[in-house]
Formats: sequence, structure tokens, C-alpha cells
Amino acid sequence: MTTQWDVLISGAKVFDGTGSLPTIQDVAVKDGRVIARGENLPREIAADVINAEGRWLIPGMLDIHTHLDLEVDLEPGLPEVVRHGTTTVLVGNCSLGTCFGRQESDGQEPIVDCFTRVENIPKSVLRKCADTLTWDNTGDYLDHFKQIPLGPNVAAFVPHSMLRIEAMGLENSISRAPTRAELEKMESLLEEAMGQGYVGMSTDGLPFHYLSNDPNTEKRIPTQFASFGELKRLLSVVRRHDRVWQTTPIIENRLKAFLYFTLTSGRLFGKTLKTSALSAMEMTAAPKLSRTLLKFAKLMNSWLFKGDMHFQALGTNFRVWSDGIVSPLFEEMSSTSQLIAKEYDDVEGRLALLNDPAWEAEFRREWMHGRTGGDFASWKTRMGIPDNLVIRDPSLLIFDGAPVSEWDGESFEKVTARLNRYRAGELPLARSDQEREVFDSFPAIHTDEPGFILHLLRRYDRHFRFYADVGNQGNRATLELLLGEDTLPGFNDSGAHITNMAFFDANLMSLKLAKQQDEATVAQMVHRLTRKPAEVFGLDAGSLEIGARADLVLLNPDSLDAWEPDKTRELVHREVFDHAQMVNRSEGIVEQVWIAGTSAWEAGAAAPALGTKPLGQALRAA
Repeated sequence: MTTQWDVLISGAKVFDGTGSLPTIQDVAVKDGRVIARGENLPREIAADVINAEGRWLIPGMLDIHTHLDLEVDLEPGLPEVVRHGTTTVLVGNCSLGTCFGRQESDGQEPIVDCFTRVENIPKSVLRKCADTLTWDNTGDYLDHFKQIPLGPNVAAFVPHSMLRIEAMGLENSISRAPTRAELEKMESLLEEAMGQGYVGMSTDGLPFHYLSNDPNTEKRIPTQFASFGELKRLLSVVRRHDRVWQTTPIIENRLKAFLYFTLTSGRLFGKTLKTSALSAMEMTAAPKLSRTLLKFAKLMNSWLFKGDMHFQALGTNFRVWSDGIVSPLFEEMSSTSQLIAKEYDDVEGRLALLNDPAWEAEFRREWMHGRTGGDFASWKTRMGIPDNLVIRDPSLLIFDGAPVSEWDGESFEKVTARLNRYRAGELPLARSDQEREVFDSFPAIHTDEPGFILHLLRRYDRHFRFYADVGNQGNRATLELLLGEDTLPGFNDSGAHITNMAFFDANLMSLKLAKQQDEATVAQMVHRLTRKPAEVFGLDAGSLEIGARADLVLLNPDSLDAWEPDKTRELVHREVFDHAQMVNRSEGIVEQVWIAGTSAWEAGAAAPALGTKPLGQALRAA
């Protein structure tokens, strides 16, 4: 018989993405599509036969919340994505993206100014990324993916901040309301993009998303200057095309957040608007918050409002690293936000603030706010409804890249207690000369909580690292949230916060948590990582049906059992950025990945085609 199939994957346990229980099957691929499925398919007509006994075969997974917009043009193969079995990524989230190109004028750099602090990416990295952008409109943006050796498929939102900049210019977009002509231009650009296949529009409401350009470092990104009327008008375009609104809540004003979220309502606005919001996780500082959000989603989705809202659930513990005080966490405090607003290499500027008595007083007040006991703010903290979500409890701040090697893995609380015992003469011997020298450098005999971190910041600036589990601590509620009626796995933030977090692995962790239950839960989780999001966003992905795109993942379930994701997150130097990046490189779980029928990952490494040949494509919403 002559060769009829390019690849035959034989004897795998197949989870097909429908949510059905798995079956042992063979799957055949030809010309980038699934061409046959069944038992004992003939091997002799396949050019390549993969023995997959004891393995899981699933559709390629989707990552519905990424900020890979910039990285994809520096390294189109996106190997840190593909190694985890993700074959489709959504970009343009949180109102930020590159679909209008560089948008530079009058000395303004919107890409740099918007991404730097929101996504905690150094300006040197962003400028290197921006230099690759050659288009200036949404159509050419999607078309340019045909010209690069794209790894995973890419689908895109129209980012509202960049849409405002395109119609108004950066300075006007943060200083006044749009004119009628500017609003009509935004509407026209959005309409055109929906016709080109964009999956929807993204906005943002988080109060600690600031610009990074003088004199605007105290101003938020452009989307947050839009009125309800502006969003209502623009989202009517998204609604008419049955696309998706991706957003983050206005957490500082719950009544305003409620008003804006009613935009999902079909009863109020004539047609339901699909809405994908952040975020469902068990917050360490406010563990009941996710329950409140999900009750709200249930209300919006009820017969009363006829909405279609889901909150994105992160499939792992939300562990965030800080370089000194530079991290997304500390934008929430006014004092530390001022430090972060300084240029990345402006050590002198940060030191001047740190030595300003007025600034120190503000820092000390904010650091202890809601934690002193005996006041209303402290009562709210005890009740799980704190004024701030930023973690300041020293028992939860863990060194990982400390100025003293013995401190790594220890909490701020433990080190501060040891310091004070040493300075009081109770610990005459330090563990090393290095620890003794650092302990002796502290200016006070007794150091309090804020004094401890202030000294480290003055002495080491951003050259010490620590982390905190901001949400999903211990993954106690993670699986329940992932499987919620009004949730969808997401909020991986892949490609963002490059030295602060690494959730490329969240899809795999979702499968690990599901496997700890039973195969029915695994089947349900595969559905929620593949076919379900593809249906929500209207994409040709996430399926193993005959004729479907052959985006496939072969997994070793035994390796999934043994994997501890907190131990595989690491900070490495990436040549593509000429900068360090947090990654998570789980070994042995994903054995092979095919994108459009071509092997992209195998034997623990990128296959020859990844990054050298076009595999994925720009997926357009149907």
C-alpha cells in the first residue's frame, strides 16, 4: 500500500476535548489535519508511527490570557509556550497590544510607555521588541504572521488603550474626552477589525496600572479615562459581531464595577455580550473575594440580566517575585509606586526617595495599614476584606535571591527576628561572615518590619529577590475554581512581568490537579482547556474531530504525577531579550507537540521546525 498518512499516533488514551471519557485510539494526520481515528488503524500506510501506549493524547491547549504580543516577533516559535503543550495564544489583553504598530509620534513611545509598568518589562527589552514592528494597521498585523516562522497559533483582541491612542494620540487619550470625530474613528477602526477576524476588544480597570513616561507617571493607561458611554458605544460593535469583551474589574469602586459589568446583559442592551473577566482565584489577603465575584457572575448570567460572563481562573498558585520593590504587587501602594516609576536604572533617584523623611513616613504608614490592630482598617483585614491586596505580612515574604545566601527560603519574619536577637547579643555567632557583616550594617539595635525592608532597599536597591503567594496558596481551592460554572481557565499572563512570574505551566497544573481526582475530571479539564475556549472565542482550535487542525499534544501522565511546579520555576538569561526572564521548564510531561501536523516539540526540546518554519497561523474569529 502507498503512504497515505503523514503521522499515525498509535495506542494513546485519547481525551478528545468534548468532555467525554477517554478511549484508547489511534489518530492519523495528513496535510495538517486529523484524517482518521479508531482502533488498530493500519501502520503500513503512515510515514511516521508514534507508539503512544500509556500516554495521553489531547488537542493543543489554548492560553486565553497572554502578553506575548512583543515576544512573538522577536522569537516567533515561542518555545516557552509550546514546551507546555499550548498551541494557541490570545494576545492584545488588558487594553495593551501591538496591532496598530509602534504608534510613535512627537517623541512618544506608546508601546514602551504603556507596557513598562503594567507588565513590568524593562524599557530596553520593550524597545528591542518595538523595533521589530513594521505594520501600522490591524489588517497588516494579522497578515504579517504569514511572513514569520510562527510556532503556536495567534488570535488577537483590539486593545482599547491602543485604540484610543490611534484615534486621539497618547497625550490627548489621558487628558480629555474624545471628540465626536475621534469616537467615530475608534468605532470605525473597531468595526474594521471585527471584520478582519479579531476576537473582540480588551479594556482594563485595575487602579495600579500606570504609564511610565514623564510627566505622566502618576496617570493610568488610556483605557481608564474612557467613560461608560464610550465603552457602551464601542462594545456595541463587539456585541453585534458576537465577539468577546476581555476586561479587569474596577476594584476601587464596586458600584462602578457593577455598572460596567452590566454591559454583558442581553436584557439591558438587546443582545448578550460575551465577557471574559479577571480573575477567579483564592486571594491570600481576601480569600472570600473570588466567591463574591462568582456570585456576581451568576447574577449577570441569570434570566434577570441574560449575560454571558466568565471569570478567568489561574490553574496554579499565584507566586510573584519582586526585584527589591520592583514588581506588580507594589504598584498598589502610593509610596512604592513612586519608586517603581523611576527609570529601571535610576538608582540615585530611588535612593533620594528612600532617604526623604516624608516619603519614609508615607511608606511606614502604608506598610502597616490594616495590620496594627485596634482600628477599622485592621478589622476589615481580619474579616478578609482588606483595603489593600498587596502582601506585607513578613511571614509570607520569602527570600529567593537574598543578599545573604543563608536567607534563601526563609521569610522576612524569620530573618528579622534573627537579626534582632543577634543585635541584642542573644546570637553571638552569625551563620557566616556575610550574614554578620549585613547584620552589623543595620542602623538600629532593634529593627521593625518597615525598617528591615527599607534598609535592604537603600543598600541593595533592586538587587535582592523575594516572592509571595498572592493567590491560590497551597492550591486549596484552585481545582474548584477551574471547574466553576462561571469560570474558564486563564489569566496565565504569559509573556508579561518577565522577572516576576511564570505561569506558562498553568494549563499543565490544571491537568495535574484534575488527575488527582479521576479521569472524568481530567476529561472535563481537557474540555475547558481546548474546545470550550475555542468555542467561546470562535476559533478553529481545540478539537480532534476528523478534518480538524492537527494541533496535538502527547503527555506522560506519570511525569505529571511527579512534577512539583514550584521547583521548576527559575530565572534564566534569555538571549532573545538580552535580559533575565522567569520560566517554568517542566521536564518529561509533554513528550511531543504537533502544530498543523508538524512536530514542534519532541524529546524534551524544540523540534527542527519550531522557529524555522511557519507552523501556526493567525486565527480569525468566525
